[in-house]
Order: sequence, then C-alpha cells, then structure tokens
Amino acid sequence: MSEQGKTRAPEWHPSDADKTKFAGEVMAGKVESSPAIKVVRKPRRAPLDVEQLSEGILAGNRTALARGITCVESEAPRHQEIARELLRRCLPHSGDSIRIGITGIPGAGKSQFLECIGKLLCEADKRIAVLAVDPSSSVTGGSILGDKTRMEKLCRDERAFIRPSPAGKTLGGVAAKTRETIILCEAAGYKVIFVETVGVGQSEIAVRSMVDFFLLLQLAGAGDELQGIKKGVIEMADAIVVNKSDGDNVGRTKVARGEYARVLHHLHPFTEGWEPKAVCCSGLEGTGVWDVWEMVQAFCEKLKVENRFESIRAKQNAKWFRTLLEQRVLDSFYRRQAVDGTFAELERSVSEGRIPVIEAVEKVLG
Repeated sequence: MSEQGKTRAPEWHPSDADKTKFAGEVMAGKVESSPAIKVVRKPRRAPLDVEQLSEGILAGNRTALARGITCVESEAPRHQEIARELLRRCLPHSGDSIRIGITGIPGAGKSQFLECIGKLLCEADKRIAVLAVDPSSSVTGGSILGDKTRMEKLCRDERAFIRPSPAGKTLGGVAAKTRETIILCEAAGYKVIFVETVGVGQSEIAVRSMVDFFLLLQLAGAGDELQGIKKGVIEMADAIVVNKSDGDNVGRTKVARGEYARVLHHLHPFTEGWEPKAVCCSGLEGTGVWDVWEMVQAFCEKLKVENRFESIRAKQNAKWFRTLLEQRVLDSFYRRQAVDGTFAELERSVSEGRIPVIEAVEKVLG
C-alpha cells in the first residue's frame, strides 16, 4: 500500500529514518460525497428575570432553582441585585425543613452514606436536597465538583436535588452562599436539606451554625478515636456514625462505636437536653441508615415539643447577620486601603522587617 501512495509516514517520523523499517504509518481517510450538514445553533438563554425565577422556584422547578443558586453564588453586581430580590421573595416560603450537616474525615463515606439515606427518603416520598461542598485548590482556585458522579443513582431521582459548590476561600468546610442556597431549596419544597462539608477535620465548624442536626461520620481503625480527647468537631456533634460497618469490618466498627460513646458521655452536649449518640451503619449495604434518620426525627421532635427549635434557628440567623456584616466591613476596608499608598508602604515595611507588625497595624487603624 505504501508503494501505491495510499499511506504516508506520520508527522513525527524522523527525517533520517528508513521508511520501510519504520512501524508507524498514516492511512488517508475515505472521503464520500454527503449532503451539506446543517448546523443548528441552540437559542441563547433568556436573561435572568426575578419574576420568572421566583415563580419557577416556588413551583418546584429544578432548572429555575439551579439558575437561582447560580445567581446567588455569582459575584457580578447585576446578579447580586437579582439575588437580593430573589431571596426576599423566597424567604417567607422557607424554614419548613430539617437541615442536617454531615462532616467527617476524607474517605469516611459521606457521599456513599448520603446516596443511601437519600434514596431511602425518596422512596418514602420525601423531597431532599444535597448541598455538597468540594474543596478548592489553593493554587488554581478550581474544584472538581464530582459529587454527582459519586451519587450517581440519587442524582437520577426527580425527588432529589444535588448541588455541588466550590468552597472557595471560605473557611469552615462550607461554601460562602450555603445559607442562601438553603433558603432557595426550602422555598422550592425540599423538606430535608443535607449539607455535606469539605471534610478536613477539626475546622468543620461553620456548618454547625446553619443546620439543626450535626452528624459526624467516622471510620473504625483510622486513628481518630483519640480525637475525642481533643474535643474539636466531636464536641459539636449531635451524633457520631461509624460508617462502613459491613463485611469483615463489622467487629471493628462496634468497638469504635463503644469508644466514641464513652467519649461523648464525658463531653458537654452541644444541644442542651440532647445526649449525643454513637451508632454504626453501612452506607454500602444500607444497614442502620434508616435508624439514623429516625434519630434525627426524634431530635427535632424533642426540640419542637420543648419550644426550642425556632429559637435555635433565630440565634443562627442573628449569627449569620453578624458574620456577613464582618465580611462586608472587612472587604470594604481592604477596598479603601487598596487606593491608599500608605497601606502598601506599611505592608512593604513589615515584609522587609523595618517596623514591627503591631506598630504598622496601629498606624493603619490610627
């Protein structure tokens, strides 16, 4: 075929190589006459409209909800104005849900557990939303956002809404606009809201201030049993679930559950009147997962009977207000300092060691 000119050497073929001994050849493709291909362009998306978005969200339209969340998460000034009005319209329709925070060390099976309990709740005719937060790269700022891939079965259920979001520069394992996203999901009719955090260990604290029930997933034999002595995130948990209690790991998870139960017994409960529990489950096989949901229900019923459910949420809203105000004040401060040459000069003086840091701070604030 080479002698007839039907094949040729590839572009990376060395110029001094013997063509007859070279293994690589490129064959020309067959060209056939065909009718002209008509390119159909998709129509451009209509611009964001508050009226349409709010109506769609209140009607439970998942597309409208996704666009609304995108608008809320956007930093563009024109989107922020729409987001404020959208939140104002959705706020009266929010609040009627159970908010559950889920955290744990990487590899604890958070996504596996969420898919299992999510499917069980959907089969019980409950609409659920999963707000999954992925860690962002400190170098590029990018995130994988692969939670829909890990929860493949759940994301195909029309009664479930899964929204992965990047953590960005926000500390505490949650995204910057997770609270606002919860409001939109509740307005769309989702009665159970899961917030799956980054899962970086002791810094998982911000989620505690935005959920009703805080669930900590752990593994047996991962060396985390002694972390109870250090308190940290365990001190804030309403329950500890030792996941992956299946196969040869059942015995180890039962031992770990006993260790965590003893640790919790010596800690002051975060939620007054509720004794945190340690249980085992298998997100893979589903054993013990429904028991976790019944525990969450019992927790919420107890707080409602004691008239403490709404008061706790009111305190959370007040803390949200203070946190957001502090962020805005800090951002405003740095924007003003960006145009002030004095700030830049003091920063250089500190970095070069010419003046103490505390002296530079006093000069900025003075």
